[in-house]
Amino acid sequence: MSLITYLKETQGELKHVSWPTKNQAVVFTIVVVLISIFVSFFLGFFDYIFKLILQKFVI
Repeated sequence: MSLITYLKETQGELKHVSWPTKNQAVVFTIVVVLISIFVSFFLGFFDYIFKLILQKFVI
């Protein structure tokens, strides 16, 4: 398959994609950012707790 054929087929497939509205994209982005912040605090909290536990046993 040539590059030109690939690009034409890709362009044809992209016409079938249901793209989100601007409002949906903004909401989805906010949700992803909030979940990422929550997960980072969650993992950071457990990292801190495990560090304290390990310090009790190692030092």
